[in-house]
Amino acid sequence: MIPLRSTILTLVLVLGGAILMAVLNLGTAESSALHVPTYAVSLAGKYLSFAMLALALDLVWGFAGILSLGHAAFFALGGYAMGMYLMRQIGPRGVYGNAVLPDFMVFLNYKELPWYWHGFDQFPFAMLMAVLVPALIALVFGWLAFRSRVTGVYLSIITQALTYALLLAFFRNDMGFGGNNGMTDFKDLLGMPLQADTTRVGLLLATAVMLCLMFLAARFVVGSRFGKVLVAVRDTESRTRFLGYRPESYKLVVFVASAVMAGIGGALYVPQVGIINPGEFSPANSIEAVIWVAVGGRGTLTGAILGAILVNLGKTYFTGALPELWLYALGALFIFVTLFLPKGVIGALDRFRHIRPVDEVPPEKISEVTG
Repeated sequence: MIPLRSTILTLVLVLGGAILMAVLNLGTAESSALHVPTYAVSLAGKYLSFAMLALALDLVWGFAGILSLGHAAFFALGGYAMGMYLMRQIGPRGVYGNAVLPDFMVFLNYKELPWYWHGFDQFPFAMLMAVLVPALIALVFGWLAFRSRVTGVYLSIITQALTYALLLAFFRNDMGFGGNNGMTDFKDLLGMPLQADTTRVGLLLATAVMLCLMFLAARFVVGSRFGKVLVAVRDTESRTRFLGYRPESYKLVVFVASAVMAGIGGALYVPQVGIINPGEFSPANSIEAVIWVAVGGRGTLTGAILGAILVNLGKTYFTGALPELWLYALGALFIFVTLFLPKGVIGALDRFRHIRPVDEVPPEKISEVTG
């Protein structure tokens, strides 16, 4: 069970930090030392979107033992659903002035809108697809994999193959998703200009609220009887099966739920960064997500959020200060955590908190240890 104190602290920091940034962005003058620039607001929203992906991965890896190296695929699919909605909102304001076809379709000589683009001019439909498409792909993939009892490194490899296959598919111009360039030049979201400060702040707050709701939902799941069975499957799957449970069913449910969480994160990510392209399917992105969870603390939920924010803060700094060394720094960080912080930052903090000086330990406890 995730400690209540950790839960409250996580919620306060995420929501409180987002609200503080919103107030300092909209409520202070640009000349003020306390002013938070709009680009920082968008950057924070991006980090929180990544935290959703990390939280989704921690749910399956930390509690069910499913090391997915393809979770970025679900994140990207949710992002594409949002991107399709935003492209439909451009209308005649595009470069080619076509009220129905997005610019890239006009450029590629499309004569009419593909059938799978219909409905994406409506926000509810687009959000339904951002949830439904990752869920369906996870359901089919998970049913085939878990039913065949594929586990361990083999499962990790085929999840990576899934995201790489989607990467290659979305690179094709004839798929109707913008090919290599993807989708960009978004204008409005629900009638509000995306470049406006108020819209950026609204997206940050919406992302923070959604992350907190996901965190509470994940905490409820892992604290329930279902969550206890997941941990049993993670630790001793064969023994759990002998006790009468069906591990593949439990893994399938949590895998689909995790895909939905990642898809929502992708949908909130796209309007804040202003672009979606096949690069989001890159296997490297899924591997980075694994590093976020490992750095923060696998199986803690809070650690997944913390790891995503800390690693991406470092990435933002080092890609500007030392761009040629960033990948080496990321690799070194993962090796360091694996060797010296196997339970991540959260595990190290917990261990430090429980260390007591010898003079504070009761004499009877010392005698028990020393015999």
